[in-house]
Amino acid sequence: MIKKLVTLLFIFITSLCLSNVSFAETSAEKNVLQNFETLISSHKGKVIYVDFWASWCGPCRKSFPWMNNIQEKYQQQGLVIISVNVDNNKALADKFLAEIPANFTVFYDPKGKVARQFKLKGMPSSYIIDRSGKVISTHVGFSQSKKKKYEQELIALLNTVN
Repeated sequence: MIKKLVTLLFIFITSLCLSNVSFAETSAEKNVLQNFETLISSHKGKVIYVDFWASWCGPCRKSFPWMNNIQEKYQQQGLVIISVNVDNNKALADKFLAEIPANFTVFYDPKGKVARQFKLKGMPSSYIIDRSGKVISTHVGFSQSKKKKYEQELIALLNTVN
């Protein structure tokens, strides 16, 4: 009888511990999502280019110099670039950024919580958000041939006023 009681008590305590771990993860998930939402809303009234990337992504390496360029070129007109890194290991992202620096905001999403919200279809994926906070267009991949099209979309939005 005591043996059964001890076993039940052990199972109960173990389940309580596991539920606390699960709660902690859920809380951390919410923090990442809330932090990202806060970041985006802090730029309301601006045109935002959100770019999801990873250290292993070849096209991402090509997109960073372009994003640095357009950030510098159009920042005064209200363009904000936010890149979201999805590497599990931040050290990999840091190594990438040491080789190819970012002159724009880098947000870390190691568990892919923000990426799942955006339902990524490939890497890199980018989203252009207008001044009212609405996603206007999405792009998967990056190549030299797409740069002009992306820039024209951004210019058109930058020339609009809410």
